[in-house]
Amino acid sequence: MEISFAPSPDITVVLNTLLDIFERRKNPSTRFIKVSFTDVRLPSYFSQTEPEPRFAANEQLQILERAGLVKLVWVPGETDHLIDSVILKTEHATRIYELLNRSAITDQRSRLETLILADQFRFSRDDWRFRAMQRTLTQLRSGKSPAPFSLTDSSWNLDLLTVLSALPGLEAETPYRVFSVRTFNDSKRFDDLKPAIVRLARLANPEWKMLLAENLLRELNLVANPNYIHLAGNWQLTTQSGEILPLGGFTPSVGFPAAQIETIQAVTIHADSVLCIENLTSFHEFIRTQEIAQRNTQYATICLMGNPSPPIRRLLRLIPETIPIYIWSDIDYGGFNILSQMRKQIRYQIQPHLIDIPTFETYIHLSRPLASTDVRNLRHLCNRPELADVRPIIEHLIHRGLKLEQEGIQIC
Repeated sequence: MEISFAPSPDITVVLNTLLDIFERRKNPSTRFIKVSFTDVRLPSYFSQTEPEPRFAANEQLQILERAGLVKLVWVPGETDHLIDSVILKTEHATRIYELLNRSAITDQRSRLETLILADQFRFSRDDWRFRAMQRTLTQLRSGKSPAPFSLTDSSWNLDLLTVLSALPGLEAETPYRVFSVRTFNDSKRFDDLKPAIVRLARLANPEWKMLLAENLLRELNLVANPNYIHLAGNWQLTTQSGEILPLGGFTPSVGFPAAQIETIQAVTIHADSVLCIENLTSFHEFIRTQEIAQRNTQYATICLMGNPSPPIRRLLRLIPETIPIYIWSDIDYGGFNILSQMRKQIRYQIQPHLIDIPTFETYIHLSRPLASTDVRNLRHLCNRPELADVRPIIEHLIHRGLKLEQEGIQIC
């Protein structure tokens, strides 16, 4: 019997649910699959004001029943009026696929696998994007979800791969909307794809797992708007063209464009050391107290704004080895994790400032309890060789069950 109607919205939901169960079944020899109407969210079948959708759905399902594809179970006393459930004969699943114009999941997995295999050559084996592709292939081949890739939306997959391919071209911080226009000629398309890119990056790079989405995208040189690096003290920057930019005359601080950092080839510090401060509030409070105490030559100061961005890391790497670098951060997992990253990515000799047991105990009345995730993450930090010297304070936090934000420390 030929089936020629276009399934109504309600019938589309019911039939897709039946096929979803069919694809997930553990026993391939199962002959019947059942879906109750009360267990699925139907658009309008149970409407009290508009009966037409119910009439259309009943009529279409009765056609399928006469064709021998399904069996209908009516609500007792409501035959030909209200359907209780639909039973699919699995031997006829192929015809339901055709009616919905839906591909079988094996075909969907095969198409996505082919697409990824054809695209992964673009990335070197040490690239996080290559690892993301490999993970997706593993998920596909083991019958698991390939998310954030889609089994049904090929346009989504192509756009996601387009973003991954475009990322290496970002040598400086690029606003989301600018990147979206350059990549898709649509200023809003990347907004839809951002969560998927963040998820892939976290899965492929353990270093990024704990980063906020905004900070992770910043690692890829993608930002909401152009950023500025907050500097205070006697910094002197030299550009590739030899131009010298003295910043010591800006009081109390200056915002230097992050996008311009790529043009800097040398950094001169007219101070005893450089102090990196995690949070902007503490940065401003620190430089205010330094001005009051007239300690202008003790520190050149920079605000990390949390995890230091690629431009900030590049700037810090240009500081001469003879200038000591210190970091002042929250006394918690985030602060120690930043210290770990900076020692690995900038200079191993970076030292903590006001991150010790005496400081913690002095301001313990302003501390906050550790969550279970905090404790677990702190214990992981204890195993990092680059944090061996601060392991006592990390273990002290775990023992106390507390953490301290740097805003709680009084600056002298």
